[in-house]
Amino acid sequence: MNIDSIKNGFVIDHITAGRAMQLYRMLGLDCLQCCVAVIQNVPSAKMGKKDIIKVDSSIDINLELIGFFSPNATVNVIREGRLIDKKHIDPPERLENIIRCKNPRCITTTEQEIKHIFVRSHSGEYRCLYCETRAN
Repeated sequence: MNIDSIKNGFVIDHITAGRAMQLYRMLGLDCLQCCVAVIQNVPSAKMGKKDIIKVDSSIDINLELIGFFSPNATVNVIREGRLIDKKHIDPPERLENIIRCKNPRCITTTEQEIKHIFVRSHSGEYRCLYCETRAN
């Protein structure tokens, strides 16, 4: 398999194996008009297996979303074919309008203007701010 290097863009590395396509869709990368490579189940000494996403475009991405879907991911920023920055992504303490509460009795299902807010608990799981339903 041959995947070319990128000139200007970013590489999301150390994605939890099997989560790249979900992250690809959530970040809206399927709507881009540039080269995007999704590589799944890459052997990794640190993780066993991992996924990688390479985007050959300088766009803004939601780091909180990456931190939620793959807490140990890194984002490598590439300019002129060289690595200029490597960001280690930690899980965010709070998610706002990234995921939706699944509880049919939650206020967010009846009040459309209310933001969907999830807060990270001490155990590391995310719970709805309003009804404390656990995120999937």
